[in-house]
Amino acid sequence: MPKSDEPMWSMVMFDLPVKTKTQRLHATQFRQLLLDCGYQMVQFSVYARFSPSSASMLPTVRRIKSGLPHGGDVRIVSITDHQWATALRFSSGTTAEVEDAPLQLTIF
Repeated sequence: MPKSDEPMWSMVMFDLPVKTKTQRLHATQFRQLLLDCGYQMVQFSVYARFSPSSASMLPTVRRIKSGLPHGGDVRIVSITDHQWATALRFSSGTTAEVEDAPLQLTIF
């Protein structure tokens, strides 16, 4: 279990229904919610955000849970900054660099 003051990456992975126009609208609104919470798209249904401490993630987790569209599934995983930095990333069959933690915290 990481310490509450340890720098963390929060990764949100989700599956949302997109068969109807209304479902697609709700999926778009959910993705926008993640962007508004400071997440960046890593892959189409995977978003990540750096946080200076794991304790600061609780309000964001509640916001994501309340914004999840009906029929959607979400998984939120916390990864230490060290684990994120040692992750392997491939793009078109070649190794690519993993994103670095932001140099400073962005405040909205």
